[in-house]
Amino acid sequence: MSSTAQTHGRPRRAPTMADVAQRAGVSHQTVSRVLSNHPNVRDTTRAEVQRAIDELGYRRNSSARALVTRRTLTLGVVACNPTLFGPASMLFGLEEAARDEGYMASAVTLRRYTAKALEEAIDHLSEWGVEGIVVIVPHREAVAALAELRLPFPVVTVEGGHTLPIPGVSVDQELGARLATGHLLGAGHRTVWHVAGPPDWLEAEARVKGWRETLEEAGAEVPPPLVGDWTPLSGYRAGQELAGRVAAGSARRSAADVTAVFVANDQMALGVLRAFREAGLSVPGQVAIAGFDDIPEAEFFAPPLTTVRQDFAAVGQASIRLLVDRLEAGGLPDDERVVIEPRLIVRRSSTLT
Repeated sequence: MSSTAQTHGRPRRAPTMADVAQRAGVSHQTVSRVLSNHPNVRDTTRAEVQRAIDELGYRRNSSARALVTRRTLTLGVVACNPTLFGPASMLFGLEEAARDEGYMASAVTLRRYTAKALEEAIDHLSEWGVEGIVVIVPHREAVAALAELRLPFPVVTVEGGHTLPIPGVSVDQELGARLATGHLLGAGHRTVWHVAGPPDWLEAEARVKGWRETLEEAGAEVPPPLVGDWTPLSGYRAGQELAGRVAAGSARRSAADVTAVFVANDQMALGVLRAFREAGLSVPGQVAIAGFDDIPEAEFFAPPLTTVRQDFAAVGQASIRLLVDRLEAGGLPDDERVVIEPRLIVRRSSTLT
């Protein structure tokens, strides 16, 4: 009989933690420890409790728990530019990770990071009773705004390549750029051109650094980067310029010929691919391309796009775990940093094999 079934015309009582304890043959405290993911529970006991939870269809009553513990079990998230793939994926990963930890997530999205907008967002979340917040800080404007504020509760940053005394989680953007650039050099290209993201974005800055240093270490010429704004249109315009360089360089060979391009995100890479196709350039026959992010559509580009995959789920889990640790352990070092390594996904846009 399901938990929504009725007995003698009356709704069946929802199972309680005591019911779970009785079914599993453990104490009420042990069930509580399992629900809070306490480490001092044996695996066999944890499995028995989880089995009882599944069989009974038990669901935690967050409101009742808040009354007892005087905690809201709600975390805040502040994000900017949530329409872009990276920030949107970060936001989703954080919300999912918060649920996995037994917390609700309340998000505030901003059009721009200013000290006033960020302060208002934090005040709003504070009024809703959040216990701590995660702030996605993708560019220097966000870092500057965050540095001006006095924070009323624990804070963790995401993608904050900064020196603020605030714990943070980030993807190793520089390593990702090194992987893409090294892959193209390893395929025999004498240099790699770069379509960069906006210079005020920390991710774009790190990707330029990784690209440049990889070329320098290989003794390759470093072409001037072309700057985009993350959109396919900006990639298309950069692609037109690069296609023009290919045409101009066909009569003379040099180390800086455009035969390989590392693009700072997949949306701009889509624009580059279209510009090359319109110019009659074959990819990867004449020019190899690699992107960054591994958006869901990347494997369906023509040709499928070699790219760098960011594990947004891992970022969300590490960020929420760091914040929960600060809440439950009474504080952690302010310089605590977690760095997630990206992966190179090789597809046909960069190799003929």
